[in-house]
Amino acid sequence: MKLGFIGTGKITASVVTGISESKISFKKIVLSPRNKKIAKKLKNKFKKISIAKNNQEIINSCDWIFLAITPTVGEKIIKNLRFKSNQIIISFISTMTLPQLKKTIKVKAKIFRAIPLPPISLRKGPIPVFPSNKKVKSFFDKLGTTVEINNEKLSKNFWAISGMMAPFYELLSTMTNWLVKRGVKRDKAQKYITSLFVALSEDAVVNSKKDLRFLVKESQTPKGLNEQGVVELRKAGFYKSSEKTLSSILKRLNKV
Repeated sequence: MKLGFIGTGKITASVVTGISESKISFKKIVLSPRNKKIAKKLKNKFKKISIAKNNQEIINSCDWIFLAITPTVGEKIIKNLRFKSNQIIISFISTMTLPQLKKTIKVKAKIFRAIPLPPISLRKGPIPVFPSNKKVKSFFDKLGTTVEINNEKLSKNFWAISGMMAPFYELLSTMTNWLVKRGVKRDKAQKYITSLFVALSEDAVVNSKKDLRFLVKESQTPKGLNEQGVVELRKAGFYKSSEKTLSSILKRLNKV
């Protein structure tokens, strides 16, 4: 199996790293030359990686094609590329629907949409995929937790949630800075904050079959610190604001 990536940004780097360090069997990975710095770094780090002269060369030589480009770039370049009907094409493009991709790609290849996130480099995290397919699911199961979606309209909700990664890191940064201002060294502050939230996330995963409200309740004691934290943030509109932001992101996605 030969894998080709059109677009060489952060997501491509994360996916390629995850694949290269996984149990996925492949002959080679071919990268586009769009971001030479990232492409060369990946080539130097892992075996079986080569850099193509152009995007068409990737399509000509690979079985699976990953579209890891922005919507603007995608609309501009995909229509000029000649795909093969026996290829599997997986799009990471957030705002191009399956009907739009089929119309632009033209040939009757097997086309899918996926939403990989940076932790895929660690072979962790959810990977929503539409439509469902055993071969594609088996591939992504080796890179994280595949979430199959049978309704493309619902996939936009997952795209909206993915827009909360940077706000999450901003929250961690805010709490780290709060500790630093109070005399804690930055390395220790950051280690504490990141370790705490990893542990909380893992605990949530272990208890994922329960309603998350159970964890909210169980982590509080009457008049305790966590109760104060939840009550004050609710009064400040912190959680409602998060919902409004998600709705705003989804509204933007629905306009496309």
